[in-house]
Amino acid sequence: MADQIPLYPVRGAAAVASRKRAAYYSAAGPGAERPGSCCDWLINICQRKRELKARTVWLGYPEKCEEKHPRNSIKNQKYNVFTFIPGVLYEQFKFFLNLYFLIVSCSQFVPALKIGYLYTYWAPLGFVLAVTIVREAVDEFRRFQRDKEVNSQLYSKLTVRGKVQVKSSDIQVGDLIIVEKNQRIPSDMVFLRTSEKAGSCFIRTDQLDGETDWKLKVAVSCTQRLPALGEDSDPPVHESLSIENTLWASTIVASGTVIGVVIYTGKETRSVMNTSNPKNKVGLLDLELNQLTKALFLALVALSLVMVTLQGFVGPWYRNLFRFLLLFSYIIPISLRVNLDMGKAAYGWMIMRDENIPGTVVRTSTIPEELGRLVYLLTDKTGTLTQNEMIFKRLHLGTVSYGTDTMDEIQSHVMNSYSQMYSQASGNNANSTPPRKAQSSAPKVRKSVSSRVHEAVKAIALCHNVTPVYEARAGVTGETEYAEVDQDFSDENRTYQASSPDEVALVQWTESVGLTLVNRDLTSMQLRTPGGQILTYCILQMFPFTSESKRMGVIVRDEATAEITFYMKGADVAMSTIVQYNDWLEEECGNMAREGLRTLVVAKRALTEEQYQDFESRYSQAKLSVHDRMLKVAAVVESLEREMELLCLTGVEDQLQADVRPTLEMLRNAGIKIWMLTGDKLETATCIAKSSHLVSRTQDIHTFRPVTSRGEAHLELNAFRRKHDCALVISGDSLEVCLRYYEHELAELACQCPAVVCCRCSPTQKARIVKLLQQRTGKRTCAIGDGGNDVSMIQAADCGIGIEGKEGKQASLAADFSITQFKHIGRLLMVHGRSSYKRSAALGQFVMHRGLIISTMQAVFSSVFYFASVPLYQGFLMVGYATIYTMFPVFSLVLDQDVKPEMAMLYPELYKDLTKGRSLSFKTFLVWVLISIYQGGILMYGALLLFESEFVHVVAISFTALILTELLMVALTVRTWHWLMVVAEFLSLGCYIASLAFLNEYFGIGRVSFGAFLDVAFITTVTFLWKVSAITVVSCLPLYVLKYLKRKLSPPSYSKLTS
Repeated sequence: MADQIPLYPVRGAAAVASRKRAAYYSAAGPGAERPGSCCDWLINICQRKRELKARTVWLGYPEKCEEKHPRNSIKNQKYNVFTFIPGVLYEQFKFFLNLYFLIVSCSQFVPALKIGYLYTYWAPLGFVLAVTIVREAVDEFRRFQRDKEVNSQLYSKLTVRGKVQVKSSDIQVGDLIIVEKNQRIPSDMVFLRTSEKAGSCFIRTDQLDGETDWKLKVAVSCTQRLPALGEDSDPPVHESLSIENTLWASTIVASGTVIGVVIYTGKETRSVMNTSNPKNKVGLLDLELNQLTKALFLALVALSLVMVTLQGFVGPWYRNLFRFLLLFSYIIPISLRVNLDMGKAAYGWMIMRDENIPGTVVRTSTIPEELGRLVYLLTDKTGTLTQNEMIFKRLHLGTVSYGTDTMDEIQSHVMNSYSQMYSQASGNNANSTPPRKAQSSAPKVRKSVSSRVHEAVKAIALCHNVTPVYEARAGVTGETEYAEVDQDFSDENRTYQASSPDEVALVQWTESVGLTLVNRDLTSMQLRTPGGQILTYCILQMFPFTSESKRMGVIVRDEATAEITFYMKGADVAMSTIVQYNDWLEEECGNMAREGLRTLVVAKRALTEEQYQDFESRYSQAKLSVHDRMLKVAAVVESLEREMELLCLTGVEDQLQADVRPTLEMLRNAGIKIWMLTGDKLETATCIAKSSHLVSRTQDIHTFRPVTSRGEAHLELNAFRRKHDCALVISGDSLEVCLRYYEHELAELACQCPAVVCCRCSPTQKARIVKLLQQRTGKRTCAIGDGGNDVSMIQAADCGIGIEGKEGKQASLAADFSITQFKHIGRLLMVHGRSSYKRSAALGQFVMHRGLIISTMQAVFSSVFYFASVPLYQGFLMVGYATIYTMFPVFSLVLDQDVKPEMAMLYPELYKDLTKGRSLSFKTFLVWVLISIYQGGILMYGALLLFESEFVHVVAISFTALILTELLMVALTVRTWHWLMVVAEFLSLGCYIASLAFLNEYFGIGRVSFGAFLDVAFITTVTFLWKVSAITVVSCLPLYVLKYLKRKLSPPSYSKLTS
């Protein structure tokens, strides 16, 4: 074989077909164009997009390659050893809150600014960082292990010295790699040879494009014919390669052993180029809280400035300003992040423990609240809404229609016609009588139903791309004796493989009515009749299905009678112009589509030997032309597609997943707009959209016509603008054109639609649609899918949900949440999403209130004492206040729920309220700020008023009242009590009372230097108790009254359901 086969980059079927005329090209790629200016040149250098040029590949001699190619390793990690710590720290200190605390903590190393103990600032910060780093490290290590497993898979490599074992990551361009059955293909290769006699093999592409059906790949014929590898053929071989000679990385060999030459490795493989880098997702709630902390920071600066101004800018006022900033730094609580992170972990645990949605996994623990804010849900179709299992439902012959309950009639018709044929055949052999001859020619006038059924079934059994595969006894070929073949073919372990599940459903149906496909290779097909005879058909030509032609055809010769027939099946749009005139096809197609069936029209045309020979010569000539090959070939085939005899119309149903309709209905009522993005055909997508009630029965559907230019897109958008309240169906190509010229207009119109269906979408297009929605609407998006082709969409969305389906686990591993069935999404959003968001909003605001109240007290204290920058509460009291005394009750808010889960599922309208984000907004935040100022003021002034005489005890009194107020406020906020909440309240109170005995030196003003020891005698007096109680009542009672009045006068929507 010729030593070098220069190959063009294998990308995109159409491009390959047009570029790869012959594999033997000169390898001189087009030179890089001169950049316009220095800036362009710099930009080019920075972006570093490698030009894809022609490359010369030396078979089996990778070291002869002049260019450098990337390593063949898979890397899904976010960081490496060096970037891990800086990366994680950057992600943390990107938030204003954390950065602020870092600065405050560092300031404590400056003696002049030191207030209290170092641990009061560093302990909480250190804790937050430690938790985050450990969590990230565990995630990162898991990713590393997954990658390592894939990269260290062993493959056999052919070299001059024989076979060598090589790791997947060490494979280079030009290596000859042997891939066994059920092994993953390690890189993009050209398929040279297979152990299968037919010279072809099947590959499973479910991890690449999400399709579960097998794809047929054909070996390059010159290498397949070589008697043994390594022999040189003297004359140089020219052979054109097409897309079916390629094996993509990440697909799996399903039959036989294959040998291929590696063309692309690592980053340049198709599967890697199709996926985008995962981004770190940050929840909307976190961003909103970040905004609020900035507002608090401004308040803090303002307050400190006021203090310094009232002080009269005496002495080193800027140092005092900084000390005030530190004193009031509790306005911004560090415990906010700790509490929220622990809250998120708790929600994740609750989701995974929920018995109603078994098998749900939370993979990104940072965004459970996002599930409560979704406005757009983008879903894949195949395997997500549907089960990807086809069932044959309807056969229509024009005058008569057969459904599932009348299949036995078809069976008897098929049996009759075959038994008649055999009795005729045996009769004809025994010098048949003339009347029988007349009988056989009579049906030409008007065919009987029986013969029409038989013709239709035979056409369906022959016109397809299905191959029967025998698991138990491999290698059964048609060359053995018939008797032996028969016994092998009756095997129970026959499975059918095809590039679309529809075709398998059709062939399985013909088997059920008696006509079985038992064998097939590239040149012939064998059917078994109900009587057990084997009919052999020679395949003369095959015209595969393409998305442009929307039809497929086959020309076969019956070995027994030597009749040549051209069979064809396809979508009704394509076939209606090809078949003879009839009055029922269009109407019946419409009826079946309304039932949610996928329709195919089947037709045939008998050819004479002369007609076929003429066609073949023109066809082979067209195939060899170098320019416009596709067009010329299509023109020749179209010359046959005239006045074909319409045989039948078939209807196949793609079964929906369990409870898809009620789930979609629930999501729609919850105000979520659902978009379906699928790689499937327009008709099928529309059909599923109707049957799953994605588009309601009454709604119109506007199908966006295919557009290729700016003008067409403009006209089509205007036509769509005139329609109101109708669902939009648009194909990927038209979408691409509209996005290029009219992105804004398209987004605006599509967002008004109740439902949108995008069909024929590539994985990158799906991700672009998600990003478009995020940018244009600013609303939260969720993507749900189950195949490798949905990964980029899942990663681009604010919240990605993967379904563990038949299409492998790739989507569920890349997603933030992984579920086992589509219907679980209802509970995940309505119950868990809703409560996570409401709880986090309450928790966040409560923690802020806790910081504000103590800062207000400090401000009052300082202003009473001539604006001294002295802390009111010392070290441990401050740490204890945020942790041991109030942490449990505040954190127990994560158990709060306003309505029972069943109610939330029953009234999805409750979810709609959340999307407006009213649980946490500047309005609610201001309410909490006012409450904090009121309570802080009351507590401090109350303590100062009531304790004129025992002024030294002001700390003990105010702090005790503060703790009590906090505990009562938690009780006020709770909507549904949980036993753990009660435990937390009493536990905290107990801790505080116990600590009074030990921490007496803290309860004086300033330090022990004031000589203010806490005497237990004073605490146990009645005066102390009633005064503390009085302050607490004044600070809390008005709020209870207000809450009661609010619930009476303007109750929230959920309370109407619970009452």
